Amino acid sequence: MATDTVNKTETDLREIAANVVKRAMAAGASAAEAVVREGNEFSTMVRLGQVETLKEAGARALGLRVFIGQRAANTYTSDFSTQGIEHLVSGAIQLARVTSEDPFGGLPDASQFGQISTDLDLYHEDVYSLPAAERIEYARRAEKAAMDYDARIQNSDGAGFDAATGRKVLANSLGFVGDYQRSFCSMVAIPIAIDESGMQRDGWDSAARTITKLESPESVGREAARRTIRRLGARKIATTKVPVIFDQQTAQAIVEYFFEGANGDAIYRGSSFFEGKLGEQIAGENITIIDDGTMVGGFGSSPFDSEGVPTRRTVVVERGLLKSYLLNTYTARKLGMQTTGNAYRGLAGTPGIGAGNFFLEPGEQSPEQMIKDVKQGLYVTGFLGSSVSLVTGDFSRGVNGLWIENGELAYPVEEITIAGNLKDMFKNITAIGNDLEFRSALASPTIRIDGLTIAGA
Repeated sequence: MATDTVNKTETDLREIAANVVKRAMAAGASAAEAVVREGNEFSTMVRLGQVETLKEAGARALGLRVFIGQRAANTYTSDFSTQGIEHLVSGAIQLARVTSEDPFGGLPDASQFGQISTDLDLYHEDVYSLPAAERIEYARRAEKAAMDYDARIQNSDGAGFDAATGRKVLANSLGFVGDYQRSFCSMVAIPIAIDESGMQRDGWDSAARTITKLESPESVGREAARRTIRRLGARKIATTKVPVIFDQQTAQAIVEYFFEGANGDAIYRGSSFFEGKLGEQIAGENITIIDDGTMVGGFGSSPFDSEGVPTRRTVVVERGLLKSYLLNTYTARKLGMQTTGNAYRGLAGTPGIGAGNFFLEPGEQSPEQMIKDVKQGLYVTGFLGSSVSLVTGDFSRGVNGLWIENGELAYPVEEITIAGNLKDMFKNITAIGNDLEFRSALASPTIRIDGLTIAGA
């Protein structure tokens, strides 16, 4: 019976999307595309054992993009009544008639549509299998594990549990209709430690598409506490230039700059220093970066992108050579290239560029080995603020972390800034860890970068 209900919902949403496209075409559009999204979400945050926030909601919404020749417009609504859909369509048509022409706009070519037939394992019903009281208890358990870890954990910024499920349907006037489901759940704990040196906070989280792959609440809480305790007694250091090791989370931020640099929007606007660099060496030979929207269970995986083009595996950087930009249909036309299946958009607005599962390929060293290889250096565990220019590559960010002395983590440091240039940083990644782990759609193993200036006291 439950399966029949689900199948009926799938059919209804597909029919709604296809019907909206037909209405738009009948109203005068030369091409049209509709997106229907439906989902449920749950979120709770507890602090010192008490529920501070609790949200549970379900929603459906519909977005429409129409073209009248080379003019385009977008509208969206959560009103699925006949009157609401008529208003959506008429509004889109009226807007399109007064917008400027853009010769690069339009749907992809009909030959480009399709979707991956492989089961990407994106949906698990168990993220909603727990009663609300048990989800809240997950958050309480994580916070309690953190508070019990050490007597110096005396306060908390809270612990939370989130869950969400959703379905997306995309239909257009060239005959494409596709849909898929996703699920997501996560936990987080953020304890506060206090001693004679002052107060410090840090945190830890776990995310998965199924509850069975979440770290236990106790594990999340203990790791959050361990990371917080190790920050107590943080010192300032003198300005210096030493090797810098970025842990998984901060290395992910460095890898994200590769994504932003290869983003087709930034390329055609001339706002990336990767512009005109295809085929050139932009990083060390040890650097290979992949964008893969086809990974089974991946946080950035989907059978098709936001334009109905199949997702794929794209080698962005291979042994330091810039091999590909990441493109949707519009940016591809602007640059005289082909889309890479990276279109991404919400219900409103034109498609932008989204990552599949974007990552730096791991190396062979463990993070512990990388630290042992450094006589004096900095192990970065967190960023504060940002001043980064993708046009020039200039990089300056506040950080905190741990000082490395004779191959060992010696003491925590804070109130320091790391400065350099991304063009040099990408070429000076001298070691890559073997600890690649996906906690989101962007991921990186631990990395070491030489040649950075650390501005301290």
